[in-house]
Amino acid sequence: MNDADPSAADPSAADPSAADAGAAESSPADISTADISTADISAQLERTNGLLERVLAEVAKTPSTHAIFVDAGYLYAATGRLVTGTEDRRAFDLDAEGLIEALIDKARTIFADSRLLRVYWYDGARRRIHTTEQQSIAELPDVKVRLGNLNANNQQKGVDSLIRSDLESLARHRAISDAALIGGDEDLVSAVEAAQGYGARVHLWGIEAPDGRNQAEPLLWEVDSQRTFDLDFFKPYVTRRAVTTYEAGATGHRPSREDVRFVGAQIAAKWLGARGREALVGLLPGHPYLPGSVDQDLLVEAERLLQYSLRGQSDLRRALRDGFWEHLQAQY
Repeated sequence: MNDADPSAADPSAADPSAADAGAAESSPADISTADISTADISAQLERTNGLLERVLAEVAKTPSTHAIFVDAGYLYAATGRLVTGTEDRRAFDLDAEGLIEALIDKARTIFADSRLLRVYWYDGARRRIHTTEQQSIAELPDVKVRLGNLNANNQQKGVDSLIRSDLESLARHRAISDAALIGGDEDLVSAVEAAQGYGARVHLWGIEAPDGRNQAEPLLWEVDSQRTFDLDFFKPYVTRRAVTTYEAGATGHRPSREDVRFVGAQIAAKWLGARGREALVGLLPGHPYLPGSVDQDLLVEAERLLQYSLRGQSDLRRALRDGFWEHLQAQY
C-alpha cells in the first residue's frame, strides 16, 4: 500500500516529454519584460506620428499672416519733405485713406500667400486725445490707431514703446509671421529684435530721401529685408495746402474780427467732434474763461489756419474766444 506509483500522482514524472510539452505550451504567453516595453513604445510612436501628421495638416491649411506698422511721425516728415519740400504738417495734406489702401495693396503683392491682420497707425497727440484727422483714420476698416503723447515742441513721446509692445505681443502669440515696419528711428531696433526672437520676420519699408538717408543704420542692419518707396508712389497722396495769408508783409492788412470769430467757431466744431459732449459739460461752467491748455491749443490752431500771429492782438484774441464759445453754446 505504501509503494504507490509516483507516476499516478504526477504524470510528468512517468513521461518527461509531457513536462517539456507543458513548458512549450505556456511559453507564448510568457512574453518577456523587454518585449512588452518594445511593443508599448512602438504603439506610442505610431500614435505620436499620427498626431503630428494631423497637426501639420492643420498648419498647412492656416495661411501666413502679416501686419503693417506705420510710424506716422516718420511718414509725415519723410513724405512731406519728398513731395513738398517741407516736414511741417501744416503745409500739406495727406490722403491717409488712399495711402493706407496703397500700402495694403503693396503688402498683398509682396506677401502673396499671406493674409492681412491689420494696419497699426502710431501717432502722437496732446494728452492722447484723437485729432479730427486721427479719428477719421481710426474709423477706417482694418486700421488700429495707437497714440503716444505730444510734448510742447510737437515731438512724439511713447510711440516707439507702443510699436515694440505690439510687435512683440503679436509675434509671441504667433498672430503674425511677417511685419512690414514703416519707420526710421534707431529706437525701433529693440522692437525688431523682440519680434524676431519669437520667429517673426520684420521687413523695413522706407521713404525715398531727397538727400542722404532718413532711416538709422542700426535699424537697417537688424531687419530681415529692406524696401524703399519713391516719389511716384507717394505723390498722389500728398498735396501742398493753398494758404491764404493775412500777414501784413504779404497782404497789407490783418484779418478782421469776423474772420477770426469764424475761425474760432471752426476750431470749436473740431474740438467738440474730437472730445464729445461730456467734455463740453465740463467746460461750460468756466465761461467766459478757457482752461490754459485749451486756450493755448485754440491760439496755435487759429494762427495755423489764419497764417497770422495773434500774439499781442488782444482784440483778435477776444474775437477768437467769442467764436469758440458761441459755437459750443449753440450745441448745448
